Amino acid sequence: MTSATILVADDDRAIRTVLSQALGRLGHEVRTTGTASGLWSWIEAGDGDLVITDVVMPDENGLDLIPRVRKLRPDLRIIVMSAQNTLLTAVKATERGAFEYLPKPFDLNELVHVVQRALQVPKAANGEGLHHGEGDGEGDEQLPVIGRSPAMQEIYRVLARLMGTDLTVMITGESGTGKELVARALHDYGKRRAGPFVALNMAAIPRELIESELFGHEKGAFTGAHSRAAGRFEQAQGGTLFLDEIGDMPLEAQTRLLRVLQEGEFQTVGGRSAIKADVRIVAATHRDLRHLIRQGLFREDLFYRLNVVPIRLPPLRERTEDVPSLVRHFSKQAALEGLPTKRLNQQALDRLRQYRWPGNVRELENLVRRLGALYSEEVIGAEIIDLELADPAAVGDVAAPASDEGLGQAVERHLRGYFDAHADGLPPNGLYDRIVQEVERPLISLSLVATRGNQIKAAQLLGVNRNTLRKKIRELDIQVMRGVR
Repeated sequence: MTSATILVADDDRAIRTVLSQALGRLGHEVRTTGTASGLWSWIEAGDGDLVITDVVMPDENGLDLIPRVRKLRPDLRIIVMSAQNTLLTAVKATERGAFEYLPKPFDLNELVHVVQRALQVPKAANGEGLHHGEGDGEGDEQLPVIGRSPAMQEIYRVLARLMGTDLTVMITGESGTGKELVARALHDYGKRRAGPFVALNMAAIPRELIESELFGHEKGAFTGAHSRAAGRFEQAQGGTLFLDEIGDMPLEAQTRLLRVLQEGEFQTVGGRSAIKADVRIVAATHRDLRHLIRQGLFREDLFYRLNVVPIRLPPLRERTEDVPSLVRHFSKQAALEGLPTKRLNQQALDRLRQYRWPGNVRELENLVRRLGALYSEEVIGAEIIDLELADPAAVGDVAAPASDEGLGQAVERHLRGYFDAHADGLPPNGLYDRIVQEVERPLISLSLVATRGNQIKAAQLLGVNRNTLRKKIRELDIQVMRGVR
């Protein structure tokens, strides 16, 4: 790789020093400054082959500098770093034309990899961003998706890259993880945000009415069709159609949906004229679609049409570091609805982090509202949390390292539930493979999160061959979220 001049702007002297040394060892000339004005003077003079900039600087927001840079020097790549690591920051950086967004604290090896990619990718492939307006300075409390954990940061980066596209997205995750919130974020911050967002939950519609709900019907098309009715595809024209619980869609409706996705048009029930389907499709499910395919309950060809960009939302138990910020967010929402504001002490927050959250974020939201409605105390302590949690016995399950219980004992306790749940003490056959998959999936997923999607590092961390890891990723349908390339 040829040497380049890299311009670094960050008000943190330590970060400037680290980047200067790391990039200098690669043979690059590195110039550093602690201000946006210093950076701009270099750019205005035509200096630099690549820019690395912080967002918050003493004299100007780094995000506000990007449109000026792109107007003056559109081929100059910009990498944005920020400790304000929210979805909105990632979206703003991407829509204004940043080549890449990295949350702080960042992995130095990953940043070096991004720098190398920015210098090597042909200029014609440089992302142009969405450029649909300046930021409005919204705070976390106004964001659709909350969390600063590594798992959520990877999701933010993927979402930011999807905002300027019409790619079909498949969101998977347990109930209560916020799949519709992510779908709404894709719409509200995307290029179709001026159009409607229309949602349809497949599990809530009788099978015989799904096609009519999706595509509409003509007068007299069936008994009770007294007038023409527009379906969700027609209602969502120019916008986004969110198909929730797609795994519950009956096969006959799957066949018709596949035809729409292939041909880009549909007909109402009883209709003769084709209607162009000008919608972006976002689907979601809590079910294992690959398992449904093997059972013959879901079409494989439809799966691949919908699974263009997969996003897996982690359950709350995998990102418990986000619990305090979620509590603050839900407390502010409750206050807007007239409920008294509550503050949780450290012991109460620790209790919440140790809970397994079977109902995920939705369960936490309900708990916060309940605390505001039922208790007169201004400060909520651990004793109240213990009373209110749906399953107090689950508290501490995720904190095994802090107890004397070993992994073997914890696994035995978990497995006992499979046998106790059946009157004869015998769960269905195939238990071994099911348990191995239960252990393998989170182990590999957490390793990939820890290495930010670097499969070579993850394989080394796990002590397995890289090809073995790649095979497991495919078999377990694990999504490696490094962003959409």
